[in-house]
Amino acid sequence: MRGFVFRCVTCMVLLQATLAYGTPASPFSFGVIAKQLKATTGEATVRNAIAESDADNLAFVVASGVKAVDEPCTDTVYKNRRALLDSAKNGLIVSVTASDWAQCVNVKNRSIASERMNRLRDLFFTDEFSLGDSKIPLIRQSTMPQFRMYGENMRWRINDVMFATINLPSNNNNYLNAAGRNSEFEDRQIANTDWLKRLFLTAKIGKLDGIVLFCDGNPFVPAEHSSFFSSGNKREGYANIRRQIMTFAAKFQGRILIVHSDQDAHQISAPRNIDWHGNIGTFRADTPWRKISVDAALPQLFSATNPALSAQTAHR
Repeated sequence: MRGFVFRCVTCMVLLQATLAYGTPASPFSFGVIAKQLKATTGEATVRNAIAESDADNLAFVVASGVKAVDEPCTDTVYKNRRALLDSAKNGLIVSVTASDWAQCVNVKNRSIASERMNRLRDLFFTDEFSLGDSKIPLIRQSTMPQFRMYGENMRWRINDVMFATINLPSNNNNYLNAAGRNSEFEDRQIANTDWLKRLFLTAKIGKLDGIVLFCDGNPFVPAEHSSFFSSGNKREGYANIRRQIMTFAAKFQGRILIVHSDQDAHQISAPRNIDWHGNIGTFRADTPWRKISVDAALPQLFSATNPALSAQTAHR
């Protein structure tokens, strides 16, 4: 009897030790479907990317935007694209882009950005789970009363890595270089600043290995095209966000990866792999989709591949 009790106590001690110290997290991968560039090919490209990513062993997929810039900003387009994205077998999260809302105009060529963003929130960013068959539980910024509008900002976690979307449109963060207050920009800036603060605090308290931010615009634009705070005579719309990320990164032991879809002319020559500067990496997801692996054994935690090229290599 004593021997049995001793063995039980020993097992409990070993179990507690395992729970306390944990075991090495298994590597995993996720996919990023690139932003649609043309209406003529956009939907077909997304459909194929969904089929290919469904066939892969992925933890989840992020879709960069809903539509191409030359597609109309109508409810019909939004609803059709939601149905397509929701057909994915993987859990699928939408990271909103400028072409979805910030670049929308009416028949008089006047901006309808705020109205269209609100409509997108109603159609895409209210549920507690992702789109797709494999539902990913999400925590939205809109659960906080003071930021109840911003359901497009959401986070989720796998092992010791936090993932989050943040609404940073590629048209200079939708900063309007005109007289008067940029109310949409200023209000969203407050929400984004608070969102990042909470993300970074959660990562610090949890001693996480990494943070992945999904956004449209690249907040770390090349120095030769923009100074730290301005770009020509136009205010640089990402300055505050960039400074906030850099301040946190200086105190963070892990890696911060920013996955963006900025297709501006000066970005076309951006590295095809992750561009690291210290512990901050930026990566542009090009068409049709890209695969990013997370492995604690890697020196930089993350690695990116082009599934199409990998398939071609495998068939040689």
